[in-house]
Amino acid sequence: MSNFLYLFRGGDENFNKLSQEEKQAHMQVWGKWMGELQEKGKLLDGLPLAADGRVVENRGEVVTNGPYAEGAELVGGYLIVSANDLDEATEISKGCPIFDYEGSVIEIREIVDMEGH
Repeated sequence: MSNFLYLFRGGDENFNKLSQEEKQAHMQVWGKWMGELQEKGKLLDGLPLAADGRVVENRGEVVTNGPYAEGAELVGGYLIVSANDLDEATEISKGCPIFDYEGSVIEIREIVDMEGH
C-alpha cells in the first residue's frame, strides 16, 4: 500500500455561482464520498485550502501575496488516500464530486517514503 496526494484544481468559480442551498447539498455529496472512503480505510486526510496565501522565493528574499495561479489552476484542496498503486488511486478519484463542476482537475501524486531512499 502507498499513500497518494490528490490536489484539487479549479471548480471554485462554478461552485461560487450556486445558491446557498445548492452549496450545502453539494457539500453533503462530498461528505458522503469522503465518508465511504474512510469506511474502506482509503481516506487518511483531506481539507480545503484558503484562497489567499503567500509565495516565498529565494530563501525569503522575495515574498509575494499569492498564489500565482488563477481559476482552473488554483489548488483549492487536497486529500491523502491509501491505495495499492497509481492505477487504484486513479480509479478512486473518478468518483470525486469535484467533477460535478466543469474544468475541475485532480492531480494524483504518490507520496514517497523518504526513509527508503
